[in-house]
Amino acid sequence: MNRLLLGLTLATIVASAAYAAGPDLGAVAQSATNWPAILMFLFFVLLTLGITYRAAKGTKSAADFYAAGGGISAGTNSLAIAGDYMSAASFLGISGLVYTSGFDGLIYSTGFLVGWPIVLFLIAERLRNLGKFTFADVASFRLDQTAIRIISAVGTLVVVAFYLIAQMVGAGKLIQLLFGLPYLYAVIIVGVLMIVYVAFGGMKATTWVQVIKACLLLGGATFMAGAVLYKYGFNPESLFANAVQVHPKGDAIMAPGGLVSNPVEAISLGVGLMFGTAGLPHILMRFFTVSDAQAARKSVFYATGLIGYFYILTFIIGFGGIALLMSDPVYFKLGPAGAFDKLKDMIGGTNMVAVNLANAVGGPYFLGFISAVAFATILAVVAGLTLAGASAISHDLYAQVIARGRTTEKHEVNLSKISAVVIGIVAIYLGYVFENQNVAFMVGLAFAVAASCNFPVLAMSILWRGTTTWGALAGGLVGLLAAVIMVVLSKAVWVTTLGNPAPLFPYDNPALFSMPLAFATIWIVSLVDKSRRAQRERAAFEAQYVRSETGIGAAGAHAH
Repeated sequence: MNRLLLGLTLATIVASAAYAAGPDLGAVAQSATNWPAILMFLFFVLLTLGITYRAAKGTKSAADFYAAGGGISAGTNSLAIAGDYMSAASFLGISGLVYTSGFDGLIYSTGFLVGWPIVLFLIAERLRNLGKFTFADVASFRLDQTAIRIISAVGTLVVVAFYLIAQMVGAGKLIQLLFGLPYLYAVIIVGVLMIVYVAFGGMKATTWVQVIKACLLLGGATFMAGAVLYKYGFNPESLFANAVQVHPKGDAIMAPGGLVSNPVEAISLGVGLMFGTAGLPHILMRFFTVSDAQAARKSVFYATGLIGYFYILTFIIGFGGIALLMSDPVYFKLGPAGAFDKLKDMIGGTNMVAVNLANAVGGPYFLGFISAVAFATILAVVAGLTLAGASAISHDLYAQVIARGRTTEKHEVNLSKISAVVIGIVAIYLGYVFENQNVAFMVGLAFAVAASCNFPVLAMSILWRGTTTWGALAGGLVGLLAAVIMVVLSKAVWVTTLGNPAPLFPYDNPALFSMPLAFATIWIVSLVDKSRRAQRERAAFEAQYVRSETGIGAAGAHAH
């Protein structure tokens, strides 16, 4: 059990959305199998493969493959969005932060959650009215197709690449430990499953994988939080009072400001989490799966409620870990005379608070369920990322840039399926190569690139009449390069990963600097662009504005 919990911790660390890099993973030993977890995992896989088979029979066009024919209901899509967004890092990582820092551990969940009003009020409806399959359709609506689709596709593929590496390493180690398989076999299992979901089932299969995972995660977290509150008579005040008594920091766990003390770092972290959400390609693709802009808006509204509810549960689970685990030596590595540090000696580390709490309130079978859900969570995110990457290659780069529209839907979809297979093979290879590397910073880099490249190009092309192709292209490139360079020069990579003595960039979170730089570049370059093409692009804003606000001329759902 101890070795399993340790392995799950390491898997969670590399899949974490925390910006600061964690420790080097090193080698993870194979452990004895957790049969309840394996049976539940197999049930999830068989169920989703059955759904994939049905989805494959109904996937006949590009609209089916990329956007499920636009036929997903707002309620179903909201669950899929939540499933795409609620990661293992959110579940295990945030509850661990609450366990160690109390109230201040919510800084990540707050940053993740408040990004959704930006999506709701600025992006969702306009995206559905202007686009077809990817956010590049929107960004290039009145701008040059070739240049804007290239920068959008590059931004998409960079985000997908860094996200995928972290998820593959984490998922590979999780399966390695659950099954007792060699790491390479574990990574191959994950890669093959994600290829099957995307290449055969497309968006329909991916959607239902995310829906099932969201239901499992919300159900498991609800049961766990309910079990914690039950022990305290459903009185949160009693839970918090007990937590304050047993926590080494005492009353300080109910006050903010302890986790990220540097205000610049805190603001930059918040900016990256908020605006990065509005630039994640696999999230933005979900708005094309519904019938119209109203359904897109409802999807975001409902998803925001589900995600907010989930983060409330992680808060209760974190404090439940403090109250129920800190005084129980069973969950700690004991030193001489049975002594242990409540914050440092938990078996598997503090990222295992939720897993240990599952064992405490529900026994080994509930522990197995939560372990299986942790893997399902990673697999759902990986499937969404793979589909976003395949769409960028086939729809944005090949169909619109290379073939310039002179291709058939069938050929485009076949290329997308081939792209999914290639991305899956590359992900397996990278997951194997990065097995023992510190990759925790990669998800942070993905959010930074999404906030600094994808979001500025998308927002400015929709909202500002003066945006030109040269402005959007220059701003996207500047934001992309600035985010990558700043992360590489930060402590997370320059010191922790590369072994240099001191960072050249003082903050781990670059979004506060790279995102304004991208916006400023778009604005300045667009202002000085006096070309005829720029004049035509400015003149085309009126037609784009009318369509973005009214939906007149927008693509509808495809009947089957």
